[in-house]
Formats: sequence, structure tokens, C-alpha cells
Amino acid sequence: MKTFCGRANPATGALDWVEESEEYDYHQEIARSCYADMLHDHDRNEKYYQGIRAAVSRVKARGEKVIVLDIGTGTGLLSMMAVTAGADYCYAVEVFKPMADAAFRIVKKNGFSDKIKIINKHSTEVTVGLDGDMQTRANVLVTELFDTELIGEGALPSYEHAHLNLVQAGCEAVPHRATVYAQLVESEQLWSWAQLQPMEVDGHKLLPPPAVSHCAGAHSVCDIQLSQVPPHRFTPLGPLCTMFSVDFSKPVSSAPQSHSSSFPAQSSGRAQVVLSWWDIDMDPSGSIVCSMAPSWTYPDPQSAPWRDHWMQSVYFLPVERRVAEGEELSLTVSHDDYSLWYSLQPDSEAPPCRPCCVCQAHLVWTRTRFGELNDRQRTQSYVRALRSVIKPDSVCVGVSDGSLLPIFAHMLGAKKVLNANSMRGVQILGIRPDQLSSTDLAGEQISVLIGEPYFSTSLLPWHSLYFWYCRTALVRLLTPNATILPCSATLCMVAVEFQDLWRIRAPCGTCEGFDVGPMDEMVQQSLDFRESHEAEPQPLWEYPCRALTQPRAVMTFDFLQCVPEQPIRCQGSLPFTRRGRCHGVALWMEYQLNDDIKVSMGLTRPVSEEGACEWSLHRKQGVYFFRSPWESSGDGRASVSYSFTFEPSIGDIKMDFTVASQ
Repeated sequence: MKTFCGRANPATGALDWVEESEEYDYHQEIARSCYADMLHDHDRNEKYYQGIRAAVSRVKARGEKVIVLDIGTGTGLLSMMAVTAGADYCYAVEVFKPMADAAFRIVKKNGFSDKIKIINKHSTEVTVGLDGDMQTRANVLVTELFDTELIGEGALPSYEHAHLNLVQAGCEAVPHRATVYAQLVESEQLWSWAQLQPMEVDGHKLLPPPAVSHCAGAHSVCDIQLSQVPPHRFTPLGPLCTMFSVDFSKPVSSAPQSHSSSFPAQSSGRAQVVLSWWDIDMDPSGSIVCSMAPSWTYPDPQSAPWRDHWMQSVYFLPVERRVAEGEELSLTVSHDDYSLWYSLQPDSEAPPCRPCCVCQAHLVWTRTRFGELNDRQRTQSYVRALRSVIKPDSVCVGVSDGSLLPIFAHMLGAKKVLNANSMRGVQILGIRPDQLSSTDLAGEQISVLIGEPYFSTSLLPWHSLYFWYCRTALVRLLTPNATILPCSATLCMVAVEFQDLWRIRAPCGTCEGFDVGPMDEMVQQSLDFRESHEAEPQPLWEYPCRALTQPRAVMTFDFLQCVPEQPIRCQGSLPFTRRGRCHGVALWMEYQLNDDIKVSMGLTRPVSEEGACEWSLHRKQGVYFFRSPWESSGDGRASVSYSFTFEPSIGDIKMDFTVASQ
């Protein structure tokens, strides 16, 4: 059965009514769940298995039957490990029904149905008793309830409830404890994601409004692959501090708490950012440790395990503060039941409340958007392009969300500047571009239409073609020789081998000796529903890859013309020029500001001879994963064939790829 759904189209700006299967949301949730990433994490799986074996052995040594409660069982993997290790019975709790159904099939396929009961409930709804979900309380508690911030998935309330209602006093817990670490640093790159910085335009300094510069910012964690932020990008101002630990074998409290660590500043600088991660001890002695530390903390960075389900955290202090070498500092972490925040203050002061944005900018701009606006080289490119077209009689209209280009145009001497998307010298219009009228322009016409383009609704690179639709809607208000900046956009592609990102889409087959094929089948079925024929957004600077072909511009969109009525099509092939395993294609947009200036939202430098790629830190690129990887010999005899169709009526790009040898 199908139903009509109203959906905002990020490329055309229209509200589209589309016919969707009732199962669309279900399949999308499964397809994007990335369960495979966890199952491909051998370090995690191995450490859990070791911890479970040790816990089962300790209970058996006491002469007790081993009853396991596995909260957040997912595929049932940890429960199967427990039974294999000698557990007498396992209660495996999974709240997500599709995953619970998959766990039931996996447990049955591996022959554990008589010793593992799948309970499709939230753990706080599980009952104990003769007529309950569990016949008796468990004496081994196994969980995987963690996220990058450790507690963001509700681990503390779940543990609190389990100790009160579901497990015996003195139970064994796997993991046994978690420890959170933090380091205070100065980092121009990371701080640029938190606060708008002063900038210069034609010798004039542009300062952010006090409401923005004094705002504490968004409180939510910034989770990234910190391994991709090299140590030369930040300066440590203090040692790596142990902030707090949680012992999961004892009653846990979800009440707000604060913990402090004092130390002398290692160097002088600006205290701006806190880098944080955690590890888990799988046993009481701490001999089995699973660490989330970034690769540059390892003696051999190449030996660090890769995982995307648990990354590292970046926290921004409410205000930056200058510190002197040797100065005594106190770093405080506070948390409620779901989130953490950091502050730098004397021990005698009460911990601050969770910071929140009061300027609104941190609510509408993403962290990477702040970084983009603070990018001096990028700003210079736009200013140079604007300088070449702005005249004293220019009437400018800016079409981008939260853009500074209209302010730059005013500073460069434009007669009138209007910003069509919802300052002195700049008139802000709270209307959509297609609602702009001659009255808004006081009878004048637009001589310069400018855009970055950037729109907060854009997910994939080509969604910013919304600028083209805006330009088309404004055609009657443009002068005959109006300047359109950028004048065109180009879709580019390159076939790549991912170092690790392929794991989020690769089937598992067997995991630690257990057949998890039913999960692979469930995920592939949902991918085939639609996702396997579409690209997905990924910040590729966090996920190293090698180019196996040369980059190629495959489709150009001429903004000097209106959006055409007929589809734009292109096809061709790219020979493989480097040896490697091709996992898919990376896609991005490049914008031609004028004849001489181009800005890339993808590759920021030419691909190296070895195929190394450097990607923009500010925008996500599109990634189209192949269903199966392709082994390239690099001799040019094999190639990836491509076909793209831009559908003007829906603003989307349909694509198809095939790989074949000549």
C-alpha cells in the first residue's frame, strides 16, 4: 500500500507531494543504521568476548548458575558469546523491532534458541517474575548502550533501572567500568567551528555582533574522527586528564554530577577547546581495555582500530580564556543523564549550567558552516570575485542562507544590497526569492545576483542548485546584462578506494564465528528498496580514500541561463589508473565565480601521484557505494562507466555506474 507524503524539495524549494510505500521510513532506518560498522569492529568484539568469558568464569567459580541480561542486544552477538562461554541462560533485550526480529532469526540459525530469549522492549519496561519477561534477576549484566559521548544513548538511566529491578546485587558487568578523558587545547581550526571570527574586507575590519561573539554557543557535542585532526592543528595546554569513571557493576545514578581535574598549564595560549574520549574496562582488573583514543595517541598510529559508531568528542568552552604557562587551572566536566559539557573555572565556584545559544546563530548554522564563514582563503576568493563586478550603481540581491556576501558587496560600494533569504547598508527581506517583487526593489532591477551558494536544507552537493531555481524565479527582475555569481556549477566525480568507510556498507557474513547473515539480508533488502541506487552525504575529510581514476567534471549547470525544461544527460567512462579496491564514487560540486575564480566543495588540491585526496572541511560530499568492490589493476583496461540525468522538474540527479574490463 502507498500513501502521499508532503516533502520539502531541497533543490527546487517546492513542497512536493510524492507517493511513497508505507514501508519507506522502515527501510530508510534500516539502510542507514550502519550496524555492519559495529560488527566489523574486531577490536570491540574481541574485547567483549574476552570480558564475557571472564565474567562467566567468575560466576561459575562461585558455584552459581549464570543468568545473563543483555541490554541493547542488536544482532544477539553478545548473548551468543555468553552462551558459548558457558552461560546457562540469556535474556536479550532489543527495543528496535526490526533488529529484534533479526536477532531472533540469527539466534535460531546459530542454534541458541533454547538458551537465549529475545525481548522486544525497552529495558525499563522489562518485568521479572513467574509471569514476567525474565523468570529471575540476572547475575551478569552485558550492555552496549554507548555512543561517542558515552552517555548520549541513555546508558545511565538504563543502568540505574537495571540495578534496581533486573539484576542481582553484586552482579558481574561487561563492561565493568568506563572512564572519560579530556585535554584542554588551543586550536584555530576547531575554534573556528564555534565562533564567528573578525575578518577584513578591502582594509575594513568586519566584527561579529556582540550577541554572537559573547554567546556560549550550542551545548551539543561535536563528534568527529579526531584521528584526522593532526597534532600540529592544536596546542595542548594541559595533560590528558582522567575526568571521571562509572562502575557498571554497582548501582548507577543518572542524577546530574560534576567532576574536576586541576593541573598547571603546560604552555601559554588561549584555552578554547576540550578534546575528549573514553575507554571501557571489560573486567575488574582493567586488563581488557577497549579504547576510543585517536590514532595519534598510539606508538604506531596504524595499529589503532577504526570505528565510526564510537568516535571522539570536541567540546567548546563557553568563552575562550588566555592562560599563562604554569598557571593553576581547573577543568570541570558536568553531565546530566544524556550529555556532557566542560568549563574552566576555580574549584571554589559552583559548576555552570549547561551552556545554550542565545544569539540564534548557533541554532541555524552548523559547526562546519561557522568554519566555512571563517575560512579566510575562501572569503578572499569571493571578495575578489565581487570586486570585479560591483559598481557604484550596482543593485545586488543575495540568495544564500546566513551569507556574508551581501555585506561584502555593500563594503565594496554597491548602491543597494538586498538579501532575499530569511546591517547596516543591507536590507534583509524575510521572503523567499520567488516572492521578491519590483516593489521590494523600489522599481529598480537586479544588476548583480550573488550566492555562495549555501542553503541549510541541502544534504547532497547538488541540492545547492536551488540557487539556479531562485535565479530562474527572478528572471523578470534582472537587468538584460545582469551578473550572476557564481556563473555556473560543475558536478565532479572520482572512483575511490576507502581506507575504512567501506565497512559501514559491507556485509559481515560471520562475526567472531557466529553467522549474522540474516542481518546482512535485512540491510541489503532495505538498501535495495532505494538507498543502493542513491548517493549519501559524507564528510570525506574524516574518511581517507585513494583516487583510483582521475577526477572528472561530468555535468555543468549554466546559471547564466534559466533552468531548462528538458532533462540534462551525460554519460561516459573513467579508466582505472591506479591499483586498488574500488568501493564506489565520490561526487562534489565546483562553482565558477567568474572566468578566473573557482571554489571547490570537494577536492581542494590536485590528487597526488599515489592517489591521496584532500577534501573540503566545510561541505559534505556525495558517496555512491558499489554493491561489491572492484579490484583494479591500474593498467587502464578496466573502467567505471557512468550515466547522469538531471531532472529539472524535481531538481534531482539520477545516476548509475557499472564497472567492466575491456
